[in-house]
Amino acid sequence: MDASVLASRSFDWEDLHHFAVFAREKTLSAAARRLDVDHATVARRIVALETSLALKLVDRRARSYELTADGRRVAAIAERMDDEAYALGRAARSLQKGLDGEVAISAPPALSSSRIAPCLDRLRSAHPGIILRLIGEKRAASLSRREADLAIRLSRPTEAGLIARKLGSLGFALYATNSYLSSLPSAGYCFIAGDRDFDDLPQQHWVKAVAGSRPIVLQANDQLSQLAAAQAGVGIAALPIYLADNDPMLVRVTAKPATISRDIWLVVHRDLQKSPPVRAVMDFLADCFADMPR
Repeated sequence: MDASVLASRSFDWEDLHHFAVFAREKTLSAAARRLDVDHATVARRIVALETSLALKLVDRRARSYELTADGRRVAAIAERMDDEAYALGRAARSLQKGLDGEVAISAPPALSSSRIAPCLDRLRSAHPGIILRLIGEKRAASLSRREADLAIRLSRPTEAGLIARKLGSLGFALYATNSYLSSLPSAGYCFIAGDRDFDDLPQQHWVKAVAGSRPIVLQANDQLSQLAAAQAGVGIAALPIYLADNDPMLVRVTAKPATISRDIWLVVHRDLQKSPPVRAVMDFLADCFADMPR
């Protein structure tokens, strides 16, 4: 089966798009979240596509949908067609003139709320026609699929078509309240870490290495929760220096090394790098991170 077979059939392109997202995400619920619809809509779109193509695309099991052989072939074609549609959208966006329009930024939640959002008045003053959509999320948004126009990431991207610019470094140190540290011998210290989503991150490796055999009493899935727990005297946490150094409730904990750091990258798809509003927001983001303490 190839694209010419699909071209010979009459079907709704939105049905095909929903099916492509389902094939990529593997479950109805994950596809529904990505498409911002309910899972019943995804299921209905798949049925409609099967009817239009006169093919069985999924095996419906008790707790899951599995692609059939035909489903896998159609999914591969749909993925290529989806990619071309996104490429067309990026091309159209890059040809637009002027400094008006929406620009979406994906960034880690803590950086989104504490570094970008407080600077938004500068962008509004300089470019009132730009509407910013700020998405605070831990995952890496797909810039190829227009989930965002720009991304702030803490690792350099390897995906084809992306251009990365280093904005600086994000330093981490260990923090706790002074009363917590003075109330216990060092052998009795407890630690705060991220949940399993943090397991591949340098700051997680570091805090676990410092903790050694001492207990990790809290695992939190975001840095602001870890900060709040440290402020509450729960234990010692590895926190961004820009968040914690000026916090009157916290003090640095002596450790070796005293700090670690991660690079901060501004990422854009090469198709959008010359778009006037995207360029303006890129300059704005560079300014937001220019004075980042390390």
